[in-house]
Amino acid sequence: MKEIEKIKFPIKKEMELFEAKFLKSMNSNVPLLNRITHYVVNRKGKQMRPMFVFLTAKMITNGVINEKVYRAASVIELIHTATLVHDDVVDSSYMRRGFFSLNALWKNKIAVLVGDFLLSKGMLLCIDNDDFDLLKLISKSVKDMSQGELLQIEKARRLDIDEETYFEIVRKKTASLISSCCALGASASGVSKDKIDQFSNFGEKIGIAFQLKDDLFDYGEKKIGKPTGIDIREKKLTLPLIYTLNNSSKSKKRWLINCIKNHNNDKKVVKEVINYVKESGGIEYTVLKLKSFQKAAIDTLNDYPDNQYKQSLIELVNYVIEREY
Repeated sequence: MKEIEKIKFPIKKEMELFEAKFLKSMNSNVPLLNRITHYVVNRKGKQMRPMFVFLTAKMITNGVINEKVYRAASVIELIHTATLVHDDVVDSSYMRRGFFSLNALWKNKIAVLVGDFLLSKGMLLCIDNDDFDLLKLISKSVKDMSQGELLQIEKARRLDIDEETYFEIVRKKTASLISSCCALGASASGVSKDKIDQFSNFGEKIGIAFQLKDDLFDYGEKKIGKPTGIDIREKKLTLPLIYTLNNSSKSKKRWLINCIKNHNNDKKVVKEVINYVKESGGIEYTVLKLKSFQKAAIDTLNDYPDNQYKQSLIELVNYVIEREY
């Protein structure tokens, strides 16, 4: 049994029911839209976000699931899918999970409209069922993701991201959606606001660790479907690079910034930057940060009794953070 299937086992029935409900939530009376949404559903990923919703809810209730939890899982997957569609347009990316992206097949205009449709479907799913607590959580996440993306674009132009700003971008751009998954699972289970906030923080820590892992892939040796140095070529200041810049002499800092600004497409220069970051301790520092967020996330669950759902939730946290790609 694959690791992800083992993690999914305590919520296997819920995930199967969710898939049917999720497909239904995307129904439309426009044939073109139905063709496109079926294309999206048939090329789904690991569905880790709905897994966070169900495992959080079942851990809290020791296995009792209500219809609101299914709606929470559906809304997070609708919003997540919408953001991926829009991201592919923004990044001019023509592949997604080994398949053509929507903008590659149907062009940007249709892709943007499909993303808007999915976003509105998520919002309406909450409104039609009076799930205003879920709507508030997911709306904040959408706002944060947009702000995080724009803040990163603004800072990337000047290459002046310090560590504090970096974590602000990551909290908004990457961690906010995983934070919402766990908060939605808690809210749909009827717990207090303090508990919802606790699970929001739990998800945020996972999301930050997830991004730190992604940063490390840029400096790895393994072939993961993404070439090393891609972040440097795109002038993205990730934590290993920020740490190195902050701990370099003035001349080395000038050299680094010049490399990223003016020679980011030179493979030899990119390799020199990667090697310098490794020699300067940027990788070790990032790994330490990643481990601290991972531990803090898992420690959040100490207050809850041990059950199979808690165990699977811990395994999912570790899987997301320790993944090979």
